[in-house]
Amino acid sequence: MAIQSSDINEKKAYTDGAVSKVTLLKTDTLTMDVYYYKAGQAIGYHKHPTGDQIFTVIAGTGTFKLDDGTEQTLAVKAGSTFVAPADVWHDLIDSGKGDLIAQQVTRQPAGMEKR
Repeated sequence: MAIQSSDINEKKAYTDGAVSKVTLLKTDTLTMDVYYYKAGQAIGYHKHPTGDQIFTVIAGTGTFKLDDGTEQTLAVKAGSTFVAPADVWHDLIDSGKGDLIAQQVTRQPAGMEKR
């Protein structure tokens, strides 16, 4: 088996309409994606019925939201690491400066539902 690798900085991409999501690595059981945010962008509330996600903020600041019937918020910055449990609504929002970069590792298959 060959080593799989990628570079967050080489794949950097921003879009005007929605948060840019770039898949860096993928296996049958895990996916690593990176999100690149412009000012004020949000992923939008969604959930993954069968897969937990672990996020790490690489750069910038934002707000992570989790809603399992009661909404909770967490201010995040470079170095923050947090979990979105399977089947729980969550969202990640840029603080408005447009410099948020966050990576996520997700168990596969995770499925995805938007609110």
